[in-house]
Amino acid sequence: MTRRDGDDEQLAPPPPVQEVIVGSSQPIGVGVPSDAAVSGAGPDLMAGGRKRMGDRVFRGLAAGSGGFIIALIALVAVFLITQAIPSIAKDHVNFFTSRDFSVRTEPLKFGIVDLLWVTVISSVIALLLAVPVSVGIALFITQYAPKALRKPVAYVIDLLAAIPSIIYGVWGIYVLAPHLEGVQRALYHLDFIPLFANKNVTTGSIFNASVVLAVMILPIITAIARDVFARTPNHHVEAAWALGATKWEMIRMAVLPYGRPGLVSGAMLGLGRALGETIAVLLILSKPPVGAPFTSSIFNGGQTFASIIGLNMQEANGKTETGAYIAAGLVLFVLTFVVNAAARAIVNRRKDFV
Repeated sequence: MTRRDGDDEQLAPPPPVQEVIVGSSQPIGVGVPSDAAVSGAGPDLMAGGRKRMGDRVFRGLAAGSGGFIIALIALVAVFLITQAIPSIAKDHVNFFTSRDFSVRTEPLKFGIVDLLWVTVISSVIALLLAVPVSVGIALFITQYAPKALRKPVAYVIDLLAAIPSIIYGVWGIYVLAPHLEGVQRALYHLDFIPLFANKNVTTGSIFNASVVLAVMILPIITAIARDVFARTPNHHVEAAWALGATKWEMIRMAVLPYGRPGLVSGAMLGLGRALGETIAVLLILSKPPVGAPFTSSIFNGGQTFASIIGLNMQEANGKTETGAYIAAGLVLFVLTFVVNAAARAIVNRRKDFV
């Protein structure tokens, strides 16, 4: 209460200020129940709690797109299984352990152990070569390079993904392979390790194919690593600076731990790309002679799942012969699924990437 000087009468209190609901033209308590839905207050609610037509259509399209992809993958798997089982049933050797792959003569004999080894070892070596380089490039772009240089460098690295596979294959066998002979001869001194023991092939070896595959998957891993490193929270970086960390210590304590799940995911994506590469590997790898003894050396020739299918599928005659190559494709299909599932499991360990 306030009183004027010389006046004994009390002044009336000011009227209460009425609060207004955002999205409504009426104040609280004036014809609007407190629990009523207000137009504009929610993203997808109308009078009566119904969703807008646009929201229902978009939700249906999104769900349909996801369901279509799942159905498409399931149909591909069904096709591979139904086409491969008859040929596997007629196989006269063990499909998983035999080194023979003879589908144009009777009896039918084909196994995948050689194909599996060359496919996996070439892709793994490519991954071991590409990941350190990709991490270095991503850290340079996000942490060290001047702003004027970041986009041009990233653009040039991304351009590597636009080069056709056949160009990589021709370049790898005619240009790169002769220059890698010196590297191979240097690694001959490690012949006490089975991986470097055999020296049958100087150009067109598994080692040559691995180096080319490393260049091909480099832009994929670099792009993902660059993105996750750039998303490192500022408070993580500032906390490292506050502790007196150097540039490298800040990267080691803040940037790399935060980006590790994304980096693993990018590496697994690059591995899946390397596992399925066809044309470049087909042009580079030298085919070993029939009946050659098995060797685990990367200085030997060989064939991958993709290369043997690409080389022979067009000449396959009859369902049985075609089914043998489809069976090899089924193994590659399962292998890539396992790789992607492993990547997803690793990424899901961090809630930031779920």
